Amino acid sequence: MRRIHETRKWAPDEVDLAGINLNLMVALDALLKEAHVTRAAARVGLTQSAMSHALGQLRELLDDALLIRGRGGMVLTPRAEQLAAPLRRGLVELQRALRNEPAFEPATASRRFTVATRDYFGSVLLPSALELLGREAPGVDLSVLHVESTTYPALLESGEVDVVVVTPPVESGPGLRQKKLFTEDFVCVVRKGHPLVRKTLDLDTYLKLSHVLISPRGDGVGAVDRVLAQRGLPPRRIALRVPYFLIAPLVVTRSDYVLTAPRRLIAAFSEAYALQVFPPPLPVPSFDTIQVWHERFDGDPAHQWLRGLVARAVGAAPAGSRNTRSSRRVRRTPGS
Repeated sequence: MRRIHETRKWAPDEVDLAGINLNLMVALDALLKEAHVTRAAARVGLTQSAMSHALGQLRELLDDALLIRGRGGMVLTPRAEQLAAPLRRGLVELQRALRNEPAFEPATASRRFTVATRDYFGSVLLPSALELLGREAPGVDLSVLHVESTTYPALLESGEVDVVVVTPPVESGPGLRQKKLFTEDFVCVVRKGHPLVRKTLDLDTYLKLSHVLISPRGDGVGAVDRVLAQRGLPPRRIALRVPYFLIAPLVVTRSDYVLTAPRRLIAAFSEAYALQVFPPPLPVPSFDTIQVWHERFDGDPAHQWLRGLVARAVGAAPAGSRNTRSSRRVRRTPGS
């Protein structure tokens, strides 16, 4: 079992790296990740008592409690939250430097990438991405996480997430880069055999129907509602709000509701389900979809390949990047 040796406390403006035991930093990273002594110990292969001892040393070293008791268990202090991302980033960089990885060859590579996105973008991206992986990189695995806008800049910076697929504007964060993948527009969909909709969907009928609104946050209005307000038209009746894109088309197949949703989403359902698809009876603004990553990985061959794979999976040609600070700001993922 590894021992955590004692380390003297440093002055705030004077960091003596020679006096810091790297094992303590590994322990600190686990503690900040888990916010739980037992789980942190298991994460790095220490006993619980050894991790408790390490936490005591870290508290003395950093002159901060780091973990304190909250209502639901241990929580990070502000100092600990400040340390989490840069510490993880530093350890990842150190691992990369020591690993001496060979050149990335997709056909023989064995590794895992992590993509953060929402269910709609996952439905657009994953089927084609898995086909490409099967042909080009059978040893490469994917993990898909639900994206949270408040956390993904730090996850990208630390390398815990490789790319994020979202709609702009992206959250602010130093070093974030982005590339446009595609522009999406909207269609309207009702079930086949709908009693009020035959071969066309006019505005009067559209406004008489009950609507499904996809609202990831569960509140607010959609793009359609903003257009109606701008034109001085009466509001529509939103009979159902759902937080997930993939639920909404299924609801429509068993109801007389109408759904206004991204075209690529409906394309994935219209062939398998009895749905009628129409252009919106009023102009609904389109929106862009982008992939975001951290500039630290711009030149990494494996990461470049992954970004190209994502671009090809959604039908976009692999191209260069741009810094998010100078990018054009467009609408966030719309409800409709």
